[in-house]
Amino acid sequence: MKKYTRQRLILDIIQNNDVKTQSQLSELLKEHGINATQATISRDIKELRISKVQSDDYDYKYTVVDNDYDSFTERMEKIFKESVLSIEKSNQLVVIKTISYCATVCGAYITNEKLDNVGGIVTGIDTIFISPVDGEKIDILVEDLRSLIK
Repeated sequence: MKKYTRQRLILDIIQNNDVKTQSQLSELLKEHGINATQATISRDIKELRISKVQSDDYDYKYTVVDNDYDSFTERMEKIFKESVLSIEKSNQLVVIKTISYCATVCGAYITNEKLDNVGGIVTGIDTIFISPVDGEKIDILVEDLRSLIK
């Protein structure tokens, strides 16, 4: 597993769970099929600038306090909104046309949005193909994608 993928998962886990210890984080990573040593997790926490804060119940939990993460997401959103030229249904796929060399970033943004019914994404230079999990709900997926531009 690539470092970026592991660290992205760590951020997602910490934002969606009350993680209190590195061993708890390690167990949650294992549930996602990632085996990481304590040293690797510790390095990731430091690199991601994750800190422990006191929660409402006076326990301590990990949290993302670095604003760079939010600004990165905001930049990806801006690129997506400015780069997508069209979103259309083609048989059982959604086809998104983008400005040249922007499809990969736009595909990553779609992945980060965790939309329902996205089975898989393939990106090229200026085209994104999305295969829905449920082909009968492809129109809903197209509308969800279009709503990301607004």
